[in-house]
Amino acid sequence: MDKINKTDNEWREILSEEEFLVTRKKGTERAFTGKYYKNEESGKYLCICCGNELFSSEHKYESGSGWPSFYLPLNEKNIEEESDLSHFMRRTEVKCAKCGAHLGHVFDDGPQPTGKRFCINSVSLKFEKK
Repeated sequence: MDKINKTDNEWREILSEEEFLVTRKKGTERAFTGKYYKNEESGKYLCICCGNELFSSEHKYESGSGWPSFYLPLNEKNIEEESDLSHFMRRTEVKCAKCGAHLGHVFDDGPQPTGKRFCINSVSLKFEKK
């Protein structure tokens, strides 16, 4: 996969301020406010920055966390996981493998068959209806 590298100024030209703060500066949208938190339509979730296919509505579930949650990525090669020790916590950050956008975090408290909860910021996603 060809990586996309842009400067902060280049990202600012194509992203809203909130999209930039979440995806490029590792921010987080407020819980229960994201546009895809309650989305129940069929389709795919893409990276807001580069269009990389990340998650499917088939793997989305209600976790009660306040963010869209998935138990499986669409293609594991399209995401990267990295250790995150910020905010006095030990977590695993989820990033877009193509452009490095911060998407959210993954936890080991999800449903079967994976036991994973990919807790993703709506603002880092673009939904493509089926």
